[in-house]
Amino acid sequence: MLALNINNETSRLRAVVLGIAKSNGGVPKVEDCYDPKSIEHVLAGTYPKEEDMIVEMEAVSDVFNKYDVKVYRPEIIENYNQIFSRDIAFVIEDKFIEANILPDREREYKAIDNVISQINPENIIVLPEECHVEGGDVMPWNDYIFIGTYSGSDYKDYITARTNTYAVIALQELFPHKIVKSFELRKSNKNAKENALHLDCCFQPIGKDKAILHKNGFLVESEYNWLLNFFGKENVFEITKEEMYNMNSNVFSISEEVIISEKNFTRLNTWLRKKGFTVEEVPYTEIAKQEGLLRCSTMPLIRD
Repeated sequence: MLALNINNETSRLRAVVLGIAKSNGGVPKVEDCYDPKSIEHVLAGTYPKEEDMIVEMEAVSDVFNKYDVKVYRPEIIENYNQIFSRDIAFVIEDKFIEANILPDREREYKAIDNVISQINPENIIVLPEECHVEGGDVMPWNDYIFIGTYSGSDYKDYITARTNTYAVIALQELFPHKIVKSFELRKSNKNAKENALHLDCCFQPIGKDKAILHKNGFLVESEYNWLLNFFGKENVFEITKEEMYNMNSNVFSISEEVIISEKNFTRLNTWLRKKGFTVEEVPYTEIAKQEGLLRCSTMPLIRD
């Protein structure tokens, strides 16, 4: 059996599910896209090619192998996008929580049965139907669980609103000993630069006490300020609107010292190295065109 253990975003990684880009399904129709950035690239004729995305994902797999991380991959569903494994489920402590995702994506969950079958059934949590949640919005951080949400009355009008208040309450009930802190995110179906699809599109903790942050991703300034104060201004790397659009906050930690980052994130990677991090650079610009990056395409199962 898999001894699941996730208490934060940065403890030493031992096992992970990495999405897969093979048999990706080609260029989707605009009406089948789930986010504004994908729409933008479909319309511009710059939607990523499968062969390029395979190369990018294998570069990440190679980094995991270098650090002796056990890597699980989904079973391939023909002509289907299975890159973003973070969306379909997430682990907190020893609990594997199935995300109530867009109904079209249920097949993705079944494709990781090679992992699910190794988990104690008592530790697999299926949330009530009214709870909408995706893993990109959920960040365990020691005593806290940070959650990105959108509670506007027009929630159902936003295909980019993925986690609702019911899910926030359900996670608080599941983990009563944790402090569940939710953050209202800015949503747009049409403008990728004004849309924080998930919390990890505008915020991510790194190391022991640092964070990457983008102010405009948050709808409520006091909630952004809370994070700034929690980590301390000197420990926060503020990204610009353009950097958020390019997914600079969506890096991935192998440990408190080692971070996988996109090779073009020059300003961020320079800052990380100045702060003492080892930065493993990979190419990931093609995958980023689908409004997801390194954190989105990985689902950690076991950390120390």
